[in-house]
Amino acid sequence: MAASQDPADSSAADSQVPSFQAGGSAPVTIVILTWNGLAYTRACIESIRRHRAGIPFSLLVVDNGSTDGTREWLQNQPDIELISNDANVGYVRGNNQALAHIPDTHDVLLLNNDTEVLQDDWLRVLSVTANRDEANGIVGCRLVNPQGITCHLGTYMPRDTWRGFQLSAGEEDIGQYHGLIEVEGVVGACMYIRRDVRRVVGLLDERYQSYYEDSDYCYRAIRAGYRVLCAAEVSLLHHEHVSTTVNNTAFDEVYETSREQFIERWKQEVESSYEHNLMWQSLVSQPGGYARSARDILVELDRKRVDIRLCCIYGTDYHEPETGDPRIDQMRNRPKSSRLPQVLYGQGDLFYKNAGSYRIGFTMLETTGLPREWVNQANEMDEVWVPSSFNVETFRNSGVTRPLHVIPLGVDVRYFHPGIQSERFSDRYTFLSVFEWGERKAPEVLLRAFCRAFSHTEDVAMVIKYSNSSPFDLRQFLFDLGLPGDTPPIVLLQSCSIVHYQMGALYRGADCFVLPTRGEGWGMPILEAMACGLPVIATNWSGQTAFMNERNSYPLGVRKLIPAEARCPYYKGYEWADPDEDQLVELMRHVFHNREEAAARGTVAAREAAESWSWSASADRIVERLREIGA
Repeated sequence: MAASQDPADSSAADSQVPSFQAGGSAPVTIVILTWNGLAYTRACIESIRRHRAGIPFSLLVVDNGSTDGTREWLQNQPDIELISNDANVGYVRGNNQALAHIPDTHDVLLLNNDTEVLQDDWLRVLSVTANRDEANGIVGCRLVNPQGITCHLGTYMPRDTWRGFQLSAGEEDIGQYHGLIEVEGVVGACMYIRRDVRRVVGLLDERYQSYYEDSDYCYRAIRAGYRVLCAAEVSLLHHEHVSTTVNNTAFDEVYETSREQFIERWKQEVESSYEHNLMWQSLVSQPGGYARSARDILVELDRKRVDIRLCCIYGTDYHEPETGDPRIDQMRNRPKSSRLPQVLYGQGDLFYKNAGSYRIGFTMLETTGLPREWVNQANEMDEVWVPSSFNVETFRNSGVTRPLHVIPLGVDVRYFHPGIQSERFSDRYTFLSVFEWGERKAPEVLLRAFCRAFSHTEDVAMVIKYSNSSPFDLRQFLFDLGLPGDTPPIVLLQSCSIVHYQMGALYRGADCFVLPTRGEGWGMPILEAMACGLPVIATNWSGQTAFMNERNSYPLGVRKLIPAEARCPYYKGYEWADPDEDQLVELMRHVFHNREEAAARGTVAAREAAESWSWSASADRIVERLREIGA
């Protein structure tokens, strides 16, 4: 398909789709475009030469009229085939010269000259990934700048601005994301294109001089039935924007022209691809559990083509700050309509704010019952969602008569997995606990049990990261607890601010997670620790029983249910768990003395979290429910 054709017209190419055998391979040609910047080009090519292991390849460079000695240097490189232009024909036309020149039996890797290869198996991983499955048409990788900041792990195009968003950009590279990630685009700085994709999709669209041509190509490949993947195990160094900086070009003008072209080409088609429309009312930018989980749910629902209209739960849409994630912030700008079904995700006494055509309340509570006001408002909904069967039982026993559906929450397995890079807290065997300080988390049980379990002579430590929204005297609390003076080290991190994407590193810095909670609506820190591969000791009661069992964790027994005495008014008159402190002592000592067994249990936990408890799985259940109600 010629670049001058409308990319939508792929009927001619469809008849030429070659047969494909999974597991095969093809010759690979690496295409590099240059326009001055000799130092970067040399560094790029020399890094490729240093990391040749894994798969044979050929190098094809298109020079766009360089005047700094780049062309002359390239002419003297025996392993490089050079296409030399007298003038700059642009990024897209230059790459198309190469694509048209390369035999259609070759796979192609488009590579920027301001990248550097960092690992020997990089090209083999990209090639094997692309050729492993018939659907795997385009593969990109992790791009990291010289300061160790992630530039790219796939792309997303927000529908309000149509300004490309690169996943994980601006975050310190700590190994977030792992394995293969299906994305809607990868940047042309490193884009592996399989041979049959070239035949079906054709060349880059020359209506873009530069920018957006990579997103356009990925969109066209997806429309042709291919997947676009990011192989997160491959990392390249990317200096970014070298060509525009070295050549002092007008970035904004070129970018905006391409953006307008992209909008004209794709806006209607992208917007019509959404299958469901849903009003969603919740917090999204606050640090609490509802807001954090809402952000993850909404991102996944958007990926699954649910058109979310986001409503603020308190005040107007402008009262809550933006999240900084355009995937979510764009949802606030979409038109609201009471003719759409609406989910209110928050505390049960806020359900009255739900004004949708089909009203869904989504909430949870950690005790044996619900306040009367929660019950009354739940019974005004068309249906109620809860994250686990624990709340199905407590809601029904409290008098909720509307249909109850389990919509499990999840964990962000991109940021919580065993491959997250971290530094250990200590050489000692380290127990970790993360919670908001209060009666429900039973900090006194945790501290007493740790001090009973270990003496100061043992090579062990405890780290507690906690927050607290109500004033209390920690010194007085510890004094009243009467802990012995010769305990192993206990580190208290009070209101320590850690950006969310680095929380996995906190877990990976420890050996075992422990939380003798009295009750959880879901138990997010417990599941996050499990997803990171830590053995977990936590109370065997309430929401976390959805994902905890003897195979993947160390469930802590409950002596009995006791009155839920706390500052929170929602708990009055109900009960929660009294975790067995004696068993907690035994379990902590057992894990300490049986480290291989504990680590193996953590490995099982990480695998099950990734397979069964991702946010994608949670969103799948929501989409299934939307189909069932005809939304």
